[in-house]
Amino acid sequence: MGSAPDAACCGPLTRETISPADAETFARRLKALADPVRLRLVSIVAASEGHEACVCDLTEPVGLSQPTVSHHLKILTEAGFLSRSKRGTWAYYRLVPGSLEAVAAPLVSV
Repeated sequence: MGSAPDAACCGPLTRETISPADAETFARRLKALADPVRLRLVSIVAASEGHEACVCDLTEPVGLSQPTVSHHLKILTEAGFLSRSKRGTWAYYRLVPGSLEAVAAPLVSV
């Protein structure tokens, strides 16, 4: 029996890979989204008129208290998915344009 020609174990990389520092940043952003309540909140804000919702309109759909919802919204804001503005006594959250698309960018086009 003849032997098969030597084949490389893996093909060469065809593009740059994500750096360790960028992977840390990316993981923190993904972690902010990796919670069912936070995914629901982003979904509700994204589906709201003008991609904006008052915190007062976000507590009932997720079935949590206002302080708990505010905690989740703070995490999403710090991760760059939502922006916050204050109007009177209420806080309004807006989806940051391009933030959801950008979360996939390190994996599809580094």
